[in-house]
Amino acid sequence: MRIQLISVGQRLPDWVNTGCETYARRLPDECRLQLIEIAAGKRSKNADIQRITRDEGQRMLKAVARRTHIVALDVGGKSWTTEQLAQQLQKWMASGQDLALLVGGPEGLSADCLQAARERWSLSPLTFPHPLVRVIVAEQLFRAWSILRNHPYHRGG
Repeated sequence: MRIQLISVGQRLPDWVNTGCETYARRLPDECRLQLIEIAAGKRSKNADIQRITRDEGQRMLKAVARRTHIVALDVGGKSWTTEQLAQQLQKWMASGQDLALLVGGPEGLSADCLQAARERWSLSPLTFPHPLVRVIVAEQLFRAWSILRNHPYHRGG
């Protein structure tokens, strides 16, 4: 299964890229993680934020591969424990479909992205900066995979 992490924002700090790449490299081909960056729309004092968010969403959805299960990262979505995420990852892997995880920009995801998603996943009721979300998602996917494969990385309980 290929997992597309489609996220708004480019030219992020090195620690974001390093963190995301570290966990993406650890994941095996059975759930390969690919980061796809979508350029953020230009925000200014009088910018039309709704239009910018809609345009970002359209570009995100164009980046989703065909026959892909879409999950929107959204504060209003379902939150899972790490063990529940592992069970969810198992279901996604068993489905035979690729997976696209959508991470919006500063204002979140467009209505089109939320509507296209078959599920909504909330990392926390807290609001995280969207660059940090990339690292958290990559690490949690690796941790969930490690649970499924009895890898020693996850020692929680």
